[in-house]
Amino acid sequence: MSAKNYVSAGEVMTTSVQTIDGLASVQEAINLMREHEISSLVIDRRHESDEYGLLVVADIATKLIGLDRSPERTNVYEVMSKPVLTVYQDMDIKYVIRLLARFGVSRALVTDRDALVGMVTLRDLVLRYMPVGDAGRGEADASEEP
Repeated sequence: MSAKNYVSAGEVMTTSVQTIDGLASVQEAINLMREHEISSLVIDRRHESDEYGLLVVADIATKLIGLDRSPERTNVYEVMSKPVLTVYQDMDIKYVIRLLARFGVSRALVTDRDALVGMVTLRDLVLRYMPVGDAGRGEADASEEP
């Protein structure tokens, strides 16, 4: 019986997380998303005991465009999600996947002693967790000479 290797959230996370102030306009957030070709932004904490927020394109679609609100006159804090799910960077990705699935979210912030160090997405976690196989290749194909 072979044991699965432990993989931590820190090994899978994206470290290039873009942040924005909650008082910024949604238009500024959209511009930042376009500039960095990303679909989510982390909202900075206002003070040490505050929590991080998260703005994803789905928030903009449902809470701004769907309600016919102006992106120039709407602040990020009005449409963001807060608090957001956070996980420790040394947490096993098997448990991170379960946690995200249980709460029905697609991403979580990764922290190290309350400091933001990255973000993980359900897509990246599942692809890393599942073993790589030879899709579409049978045993006969594998033994043939090129």
